[in-house]
Amino acid sequence: MSARKIIAIGGSDAGISAALRARELDPTSEVTVVVADAYPNFSICGIPYYVSGEVTHWSNLAHRTAADLAATGMTVHTDTRATAIDPAGHRLTVTGPDGAARDLDYDVLVIGTGAVSVRPPITGLDHLGPADGVHLLHSMGDTFAVMNTLTTKDPKTAIIIGAGYIGLEMAEGLTARGITVTQIEALPEVLPTVEPELGALVHDELVRNRVDVRTHTLVTAVDRTDTGALTVTTSSDGQSDHLTADLVLVVVGVRPDTDLAAAAGAQLGIKNTIAVDEQMRTNLSDVFAAGDAVHTHHRQLGITWLPLGTTAHKQGRVAGENALGGTARYTGSLGTQVVKIFDLVAARTGLKETEALAADRGWVPVSTTSTPDDHKAYYPGATPISIRITGDQNTGALLGAQLIGHRTAEISKRVDTYATALHHGMSVDALSELDLSYTPPLGSPWDAVQVAAQNWVREHQLHHQRSVLSLNR
Repeated sequence: MSARKIIAIGGSDAGISAALRARELDPTSEVTVVVADAYPNFSICGIPYYVSGEVTHWSNLAHRTAADLAATGMTVHTDTRATAIDPAGHRLTVTGPDGAARDLDYDVLVIGTGAVSVRPPITGLDHLGPADGVHLLHSMGDTFAVMNTLTTKDPKTAIIIGAGYIGLEMAEGLTARGITVTQIEALPEVLPTVEPELGALVHDELVRNRVDVRTHTLVTAVDRTDTGALTVTTSSDGQSDHLTADLVLVVVGVRPDTDLAAAAGAQLGIKNTIAVDEQMRTNLSDVFAAGDAVHTHHRQLGITWLPLGTTAHKQGRVAGENALGGTARYTGSLGTQVVKIFDLVAARTGLKETEALAADRGWVPVSTTSTPDDHKAYYPGATPISIRITGDQNTGALLGAQLIGHRTAEISKRVDTYATALHHGMSVDALSELDLSYTPPLGSPWDAVQVAAQNWVREHQLHHQRSVLSLNR
């Protein structure tokens, strides 16, 4: 691999991972990272814990300090926005903190522009902002705006629009600060990435912690009265309601930030993401892309979009290696995710039954929900884990798993077991063959992941096999 001049656009997971990998493999390479704000390599996923006060200072959210990055030999330009890409001339135009534009030459470019918050079509939302106590939340700048509202206005009530991962984490974080929270979700249940029956467990946990949860409720307008109060108008089952709050947080998802790449001629695909191959190459010569701005190679679905930090790190690493002339491949995502809501943890990997049906891959997806204990019941503190396994009735292949349990029940590690099995194409039945650890305070001779798998086999595969045998007689 010959030394190259590499520029990465974006200072979050993908861009920094690409830069680090390039420097690791070739310390002679000239690696530059262009960061639009002043916070390279900061953990966006950690924002709710800074807001809650569990992370005591914003600087602790940095995966690596500026000094750590400089020590690798890379150059990081902060408060510098990339404004144009010239693929033919191998030039990137940037505007620095002084407002002056200049061109940077590159041999290879990695685009890691990430995603930006979705601003839903709510009447009045376009006219309100942080000064009014209305916030979107995705960047460090958004975070400081929220913290400013919390410290200067001392809000007593908050409305969170959206009950996905960030919305749920922020419900916990604001509650921890003594703020009374109302959470509004347009879909039938909170945490729609899991089945409604499991989302209902999260719903109950929110209510137990004094969060006013309103599902199947659409926010139609946000307004600020002459007295400064914020009014949120909702609609549910044909009935309107008007809620007031001191702070409104809008967290209904993100969209890929691909305007820069598109203007340069990059091919866009699903949901306007940048189309890349498994080596993270775009259709532009010597231009790679990674992270939330690109589509996702999913091991079960093919091409989709899953903006996850874990995915961005892996894709960035592949892009950084291949920017040096390597042949690394991103082997694909399974959408493995986990979130903590108060004392409950929810996780998933692979596909829900509805997703497997929609994929039209010939599967006959069927599911079983089990509630095995996290460890031997005779040892104090055992708690049930709700585990929903989805598999293909015809072949017995594992298709997905969802878990909800107490924060002490090792939910994240158990979902990782299912993710590993999915990665290697295991059947549900084969999970029982895994040699998993056991001690009574932490597990059982048959771990909870295996008990749930055995229940699925008992309910679906054995029934299917018996039906086939009966037909063949």
